[in-house]
Formats: sequence, C-alpha cells, structure tokens
Amino acid sequence: MKNSSSKSFSQLLSYAIPWRGRIVVASIYSIINKIFDIMPEILIGFAVDLVVKRQDSFIASLGFQSVEAQITILAICTFLIWAFESLFQYLYSISWRNLAQSIEHKIRVDAYSHVQNLHIKWFEDQKTGNITAILNDDINQLERFLDNGANDIIQITVSTITIGAVFFYISPMIAAIAVLPVPMILFIASFFQKNLEPRYLKVRNSAGNLSSTIFNNLLGIITIKSFTAENTEKNRISDLSKKYQLANKDAIKISSAFVPVVRMGVLSGFLGTMVLGGFMAFSGSIAVGSFSVLLFLTQRFLWPFTRLGEIIDLFARSMASTKRIMDLINTPVKIKDKDNSINVDNLKNDIVFKDVSFSYDDNSYIFNNLSFSLKANSLIGIVGKTGVGKTTLIKLLLRLYNIKSGKICIGDNNIDDISLKSLRENIALVSQETFLFDGSIADNISYPNLDVDLDDIKKVANLSQCNEFIDKFSNGYNTIVGERGQRLSVGQKQRIAIARAILKNPSIIIFDEATSSVDNKTEHLIQKSLTEIAKDRTTIAIAHRLSTIRNADLILVLDEGKIIESGTHNELLSSGGSYKYLWDLQTGKLKNN
Repeated sequence: MKNSSSKSFSQLLSYAIPWRGRIVVASIYSIINKIFDIMPEILIGFAVDLVVKRQDSFIASLGFQSVEAQITILAICTFLIWAFESLFQYLYSISWRNLAQSIEHKIRVDAYSHVQNLHIKWFEDQKTGNITAILNDDINQLERFLDNGANDIIQITVSTITIGAVFFYISPMIAAIAVLPVPMILFIASFFQKNLEPRYLKVRNSAGNLSSTIFNNLLGIITIKSFTAENTEKNRISDLSKKYQLANKDAIKISSAFVPVVRMGVLSGFLGTMVLGGFMAFSGSIAVGSFSVLLFLTQRFLWPFTRLGEIIDLFARSMASTKRIMDLINTPVKIKDKDNSINVDNLKNDIVFKDVSFSYDDNSYIFNNLSFSLKANSLIGIVGKTGVGKTTLIKLLLRLYNIKSGKICIGDNNIDDISLKSLRENIALVSQETFLFDGSIADNISYPNLDVDLDDIKKVANLSQCNEFIDKFSNGYNTIVGERGQRLSVGQKQRIAIARAILKNPSIIIFDEATSSVDNKTEHLIQKSLTEIAKDRTTIAIAHRLSTIRNADLILVLDEGKIIESGTHNELLSSGGSYKYLWDLQTGKLKNN
C-alpha cells in the first residue's frame, strides 16, 4: 500500500510540472500571508512593552518618544499588517484554487481520453457507474486537497520556522520547551496518515459500487417498475449505502481522534512556556513584553498543528482517490497502432479473413482457422443462430478485439497495419443497440460533424425512412430526442442510426440487426433503399430477418465458428440446407415444433 501510494503521489506531482511557475508564485503569496499573520502577536508584545516601559520601550528606541507617537505608529503598523495579510490571503486563495482547477481539468481529460482508448473487453468487465465515480467524484475529491492542502502545509512550515526563530531569539530555553511536542505531533500525524489511507480507499470503492448500482437501476427503471421491484432495489441500495456508511465510520473513528491527541501536545508546550516564561519574567531574565510575545506565539506556534488532522484527512482521502484515478490511467491500452501503421483514403477493396482464430477467454474458441472473402462494393448478408459469432466478426473487422491468429486483410493491407483512426473512419456501424445523444435529431444524424448542411441530413433521412416520422414532429429536425434517445421509439432510433451511418459516407457500412426493431412496412422501405445505400461501397448486413438480405450478392451462413453455406438467396434455397430451413420457418412454410 505504501509503495502504491508513493507511486500515485509521484504521478500526481508530475501533473503539476507545467504549472511550476504559478506554483512558486502561489507559494510566495502563502509565505508572505503567514508572515503578516504572525505579526499581530508581536505587536501585542510591543504594546505591552509600551505600557510597562513607556519612554524606555522598544518603539521609543526607534525615535518615537511620546506615548501618542508610539500608539500612532502601532495603529498604522496594525492597519498595514492586516491590510497586507488580507491582500495576500486573497492572492494565495485565488492562485491555489485556479491551480487546483487546472490540474483537475488536465487529469480528468487525460483519464477520460485514456478510457476511450481502452479495449472493449475492459469495458465489459467494468461497472459504468464506478468509472463515472472515478472520473467525477474521485477527481473532485482530489480538488478539495489541492484547493487548501498545499497552502496549509506551506503555512504550517513557515509558521513553525518563523515563530521558532523568534522564540530562540528571545529565549533558547523556552524555545526548546515549546518545540519539544513537535516531533511527537509529527509522529502521531504519520501514524494517522498510514492508518487512514487504506480506510479511505475502502470508502471510495464503496462509493463506486453504490454509484454503479444507482446508475444501472436508473437505466433499467422500466424493468424495475414492470416487475414491481422497487422495494427489492431500495433494499439493495440500502445495503450498499450501509456498507459505504460503515466504511466512513471506520475512517471517522481514526480521523476524529487526531485533534484531541495533538491538543494535549499543544497544551504541554503552552504550559511549559507559561510556567517557565512567567518565572523568568518575574526574575527579570526576560522583559514583560517579550513574555507576552512568547505566550501568544506559543499558541500560534503549536495550534496550527491541530490543522494537520484536517490536512491529513484531506490528504488520505485524496491519495485514495488518486490511486483509483492513476490505476485507471495506468490501465494498459491493448489495441493500438503500430509504430509504422499506415493511413488509407478508403477501403474499397475485397475483405479477406484468412485462417482467423479467436476466443474471448482463451478457452473456447469462437472461430478456429476461419477463412472467407467478401468482394468490394457488394452487398453481403450474414445469418446464423444466436451466439454463433456474427457480431464478433464485425468487432474483429473494426479491431475492437485482436484476433489470436490468422489475419484480416482489406485489399493488400492487413488491418493490423492500418491506423485505427483510418480504419474506423472508413467503416460505419449500425448496431442493434442504438445509442443517441441528448440533442436534436439533426445533431444525432450529423454526429460527430455538427456543421453538416441540412439538405445533406434530409437526403440521408429520406434514404433511411426517417422523414416519415420527423415530418410529424412540430420541431422537425430540431426535435430533442432526450437522454439516450428515450423520447423516440426503438424503430425511430434505429432509422436515425442508419441515417448517421450513411452520412458518414464510408467505404464499408455494416448493419448489425439494424432492422430488427422496425415494423414490416418500414423494413420494406429500407430494403428498397438498400440498393442506393450500398452503391459504391461494401455493405455487410447481419440479419435475423432473412427478408432483409434476400437481394444480397452473397449470403454466408455461420454455425459453430464455420461458414457452412454460402451463395445467393435462390442458390441457398435450392441447396435445401440450413438457410432454407430458416427461410421456411420465418415465412410460415415450416412450423417450429
């Protein structure tokens, strides 16, 4: 845990490097503010000295003989000290807070960017709510420490050195007694920090689990309501919230004990100064004014150490969050470009799968030495039972997964040699799980290029049969679809996704059960449009409804990781194999017993 925390802290510090100049300036503001903050106690000593000695006071030795002049000088100095203390407090506050925002922004963007580059398998193994908690809550937790923690550490250090110097100047003996509790306080601080950090890591993990479950439940609210499972889910959230509460309770038990323990150290130093200083003042070893300064400064010297409890608490929380953030950033990117990857203008070539083997878990292979080829600019249908690997083929073509052996080529290029950006820019996928952003219909069709001309948007909307329902909305293409497109039906969302893919104008367009949620009439209209959609591009359609692909140039029947049949619709019907069985089943010629 200690080495892990040190590594996380080192990585956090590396993020601050671009702002070194601003950190130095902010540190100077903190130092100057603390020096001015200490001065009022010294002025109190001068005031006591003035009352006791009058014309023989320290201020009188500076040339101000009358009491009126000395009081005036004290008043002016007091005003200036408070004014400058307030000024530099404003300057350090705004400096540290802006630095915290800058560093937080950099970490969040880096973490999010890294997450986007991670492979799909990683996402399948994660809880979305927990990732959200890291990118949002944990980084916000880090901000709380950066806002105040660095300034507090600097000011405690400056306070200790400055006041300690004043102590040793007035009386080394009293200084030694006042400083005596400091090593004990630092030892206690170290003990608490080591014990708090693992507890706060448990707190952050509990918060992530709670956030993930709430997020998942909100996505599935219709299922929860339809199964009247509200009490079940309330109890689930209650259990997770209780675990979060208990994790916090464990940490609070430790963190709350710090200040009372340190307070006793402060008390011992204050009592030592008061008793020894009092005797020395009575004996004349030190001046009454000096004794007053020591008495006030002792509390100013030791009391800030009670702030260590809050600082350590913030630090332990932030280090727990930092570990989660850095673990996320350090997650290796398994699918990435080669050093010599190439960019291509288009992928208008034959697609060849040659001896491709693939498995998700290194145990059971989905494909084993699978080989087939697809001609460029043709319409290809892929059919087969659920779970035989139809969608997996598409994931491999998009390099969402790396194959175990063999190769996939488009023309003369192995897709492993093509840059991911170049490969995916030339392929459009219409998935069976349609995702829309919370924006207008026009924004979702033109995504990610939001400056597309409306006429081009309408053209692809006509091809995908979107215009049939868009024209019925009062706001037309400016209609807001809601989060995840929840204001639209599943079929409407699928048609918008088809329009979005067409507008991309890719070399290869893939329909993964893209018409599974549209009605028969709309399917028929889209089927008619497929000729136009497929023009001058390779079109791959994974279909459960065989009627969607009956006009395909080639249909592949996939089963148990192999191509068991291939041909046109009529050829496959004539062969009397699996495809004919599925066709007869769907057209009612064969009853499914």
